[in-house]
Amino acid sequence: MTCQECGKRPSTLHFTKIINGEKTEFHICEACAREKGESIPGAPNSFSIHSLLSGILDFDTIGNKSLSNIAPQESVRCETCGMSYTQFSKVGRFGCSDCYDAFSERLNPLIKRIHGSTTHSGKIPKRSGSKIQCKRQIEELRSELHRNIEIEEFEKAAELRDEIRELERKMQQ
Repeated sequence: MTCQECGKRPSTLHFTKIINGEKTEFHICEACAREKGESIPGAPNSFSIHSLLSGILDFDTIGNKSLSNIAPQESVRCETCGMSYTQFSKVGRFGCSDCYDAFSERLNPLIKRIHGSTTHSGKIPKRSGSKIQCKRQIEELRSELHRNIEIEEFEKAAELRDEIRELERKMQQ
């Protein structure tokens, strides 16, 4: 699908707006989105995606949990790039990969609130996700192993144990 703004490049950003039950879809390319400040084109009071993120990141409570026991936003800084949490909440992007660790106290409850979990359980890329798939398979085999031990199926449990060991050996290579 081509961009609805320029009509030249393929659209990579797809927005759906529903107002009073009426659905409107926008399909734009990255360049046009940048030109428009990453706002939704055609919306009367368009908003920046960064503003939306900023609003989510500035909450003092997440669910029923207060963030007052966590260090103030201004004092939390990434030691590698020097970015503060306040800067991150305004910009909407991290300065480096170490920012994830530096801001984890504030991000983990936020991610859990938004996604329901802090671990990824969705699709895994086939080319680069073989280790993740292997870990998942080991977890499944371990839970099956425990079930077999509980019901005293020791022969099946021994087979599962051997299979787990083989997978762990493959992962270490």
